Order: sequence, then C-alpha cells, then structure tokens
Amino acid sequence: MQLKPLGSHIVLEPVDQEKMTKSGIVLPENASEKPTQGTIVAVGPGKRNEKGDIIAMSVKIGDRVLFKKYGPDEIELDGKKYLVGDEDDVLAIVE
Repeated sequence: MQLKPLGSHIVLEPVDQEKMTKSGIVLPENASEKPTQGTIVAVGPGKRNEKGDIIAMSVKIGDRVLFKKYGPDEIELDGKKYLVGDEDDVLAIVE
C-alpha cells in the first residue's frame, strides 16, 4: 500500500532511538522517548496561497529531518510504524 499525503503533509519513517545508554544500561521499550528524527518517505504537493497557487514544499523524499516531538501523528501500515505530520512540524534538515 502506498500513502499519498495531501496539502503540506509529510510521511516520515522514524529513526530508531538508542536502546542502550552510553554507560551500557539497556532501556526498556516503555522508557524510550518519542522519536524526533526521521526520513521523509512521502510529501504532499504543498499549501495553497490566497490566489490558489501551490507553494512548493521545502523538504523532499529521502531527506533526514528533525521534527517536533509531539507534532506528527503515529500510524501503522502493513506492520510498519510511520509518522504523519505537517511541513510546519519539521525543524531542520540533517545533512
């Protein structure tokens, strides 16, 4: 199945968080925080301005980004977890 986001929405594949601290302590699944980094797997066409013109997105498929911790919504599709959010939830592109 393929997702096609609408407007200025993006679909992210979260980057796995470390399961172990630097000192070697293994963290349980419920102790880990929500992800704040991900790879963009789909983007919408962009927002429309007052004239109805589409404003191009500033991110593209394949970009690794930092995003707001509680911005995107978590979904599961075909047994895999994804995050769906708005372009405004993205804070920076990681290069």
